[in-house]
Amino acid sequence: MADKRPYDHQLRTIGQSLEAQRIHTFRLQLQGERFVVTGEPDEETSLLAKLRNWQKRNRSQGLNSSLTFTPRDIEQLDRQGRAQRSKNNRLPDAHSLASTLRTVGALLKSKDAELIELHKREDLSITIVARNSFGHPEFEERTIGSLYDLFLREHEKRGKQKR
Repeated sequence: MADKRPYDHQLRTIGQSLEAQRIHTFRLQLQGERFVVTGEPDEETSLLAKLRNWQKRNRSQGLNSSLTFTPRDIEQLDRQGRAQRSKNNRLPDAHSLASTLRTVGALLKSKDAELIELHKREDLSITIVARNSFGHPEFEERTIGSLYDLFLREHEKRGKQKR
């Protein structure tokens, strides 16, 4: 593969954005240089929040269910995310969407694979479709918990690189 992408950083940044928008179940596709995410925000539980969403849908004729992240968008969101991170040495939440997606990116990198798409479901599982180093598509179903050991190894590796 001629074009190497730092998926761990890109996917972490996208995960932070999706968390901020309360989107936890989605389909993410890589289309050229753009990441396209299809998903809806989690349901609000308070009556006031439901009323706001109802008004927003009436004004905009429905919520936008597709988001596109260009390299420029990711770069800008990454800068904003770095500015908000205050404690660089603490262990991040392994179960946060940003950490999960960063770990998936590290998994892809370790396999020298190119992301095609991934699906994050409510049942805490992820389906990863990627092109291996020989150009063949591969399908992998993972639970969020199965990524924990890789998450810890990657966090330790990043800590050593900062020293």
